[in-house]
Amino acid sequence: MSEPNEITHTSDVYAVRKHKLSQLRADGYDPFQQNCTQDTTSAQVLQSYEEGSEKLFSVAGRIVVFRAMGKATFIKLLDRDGVVQVYVSQNDLGEAAYQSFKKLDTGDIIGVTGPLFKTNTGEITVRAKSYTLVSKSLRPLPEKWHGLVNDDQIYRQRYLDLIVNPESRKRAFQRTKIVQKIREFLWNRDFVEVETPILNAIAGGAAARPFITHMNALDHDFYLRIALELYLKRMLVAGFDRVFEMGRVFRNEGLSRRHNPEFTMLELYQAYSDHFGMMELVKSLILHLCDTVLGTRVITRYDGLQIDLDGEWKQAKYCDLVMDALNDPNWFSKSREEKLAVCAQRAIEVSPEAEDFEVTNAVYGKLVEPNLINPTFVLQIPRELCPLAKLNPQDPRFLNVFELCINGQEIAPAYSEQNDPFVQREMFEAQVGEEQQNLDNDFLTALEYGMPPAGGMGIGIDRLVILLTGTESIRDTILYPTLKPLQE
Repeated sequence: MSEPNEITHTSDVYAVRKHKLSQLRADGYDPFQQNCTQDTTSAQVLQSYEEGSEKLFSVAGRIVVFRAMGKATFIKLLDRDGVVQVYVSQNDLGEAAYQSFKKLDTGDIIGVTGPLFKTNTGEITVRAKSYTLVSKSLRPLPEKWHGLVNDDQIYRQRYLDLIVNPESRKRAFQRTKIVQKIREFLWNRDFVEVETPILNAIAGGAAARPFITHMNALDHDFYLRIALELYLKRMLVAGFDRVFEMGRVFRNEGLSRRHNPEFTMLELYQAYSDHFGMMELVKSLILHLCDTVLGTRVITRYDGLQIDLDGEWKQAKYCDLVMDALNDPNWFSKSREEKLAVCAQRAIEVSPEAEDFEVTNAVYGKLVEPNLINPTFVLQIPRELCPLAKLNPQDPRFLNVFELCINGQEIAPAYSEQNDPFVQREMFEAQVGEEQQNLDNDFLTALEYGMPPAGGMGIGIDRLVILLTGTESIRDTILYPTLKPLQE
């Protein structure tokens, strides 16, 4: 049902709808009901149709289509499962009730009860025998054919995006299903889910700039956690041999289509395993999500490119990938200054003060990772890049780790976890330098009680959803991404 032709601005529509609200209240009707009967969803309607049956079904949802045709009206209601068509007629409701019904607007939330029938076009439809307005919509929905075209509005008013954009709704439900299936997969492998502190006295477990807050009760600064790792490893010490946590972590760093300051991380640790055990686990997990959530192992990206996850999952060494990308087998024998010169020639951004391993990692980030579209386990990362993994016994310059890259981004790093407290202290001290106050001595003490050998892994849930749903930006996988506040 369209607004009168002379109403062209949202403020005019708001005024008209607010007047309708006043009329309803003047007539003694509360348009914001406490409850409403809903025993059938839109999907269940399609499954429940039996020709000739007069069984009554109660549906409820938001009016998203309103086509009035004299003494009969077709509407479509949007509920959690999708859209259901409803036929409303004066013959079924009576003249007074039907005239009141015609005063409803798109966006209003109503409940309808009636039998099912099939229209001439074959669409299963609810024939309304009664209806109830349960929530009056005072603001108009975005126009059907134009929708939300402003990215800022899409992210700030996500509720509107989810109402008018079926792809956004589908992706939101898929994310929920992905999280559910991850938990079920790990539970079925005897992992125990735990919760660890979000407020940390020490920002540890990753190299990242933290958010800092102050706790009045203790008169002490705390950090929003940047990783889950160190508390979960304490659980290994405590005898929880298979443990995981899925929760928010916070890094006070940049915003991009692949980075949000707060994001959801899964970390898991399995005693008596290593990074090769994590290879099997992460591949099995991702294929399980493809089978149970998507129903296919072929991912179609936003640009149409397809990634077949049922194909080969390659293994390649970090150094080999860097040398291949540069077409330079002598890269690692070059001086830092020579490497910086190559970066300048290739427009690879890197600080002139960067250490040698940081220069190489900038090359990896620019020339290697974005081109790893099909699943690739990148092995033997330089030891300087992670202080928490076991050193490779054949070549201690490298770590027994992998980074699983798919779709040109890191999906899951995994380690053979460092459990030698003396080596761990040495690597921590090299990382923190003079900032000894950032050294987690309690974690080192825990290691001295003995931590079993273990494989550990982290998966960024938002990036995983980007991969599985073929989305371009992390903002489309997070319901409410971080945005700069609007000026009043």
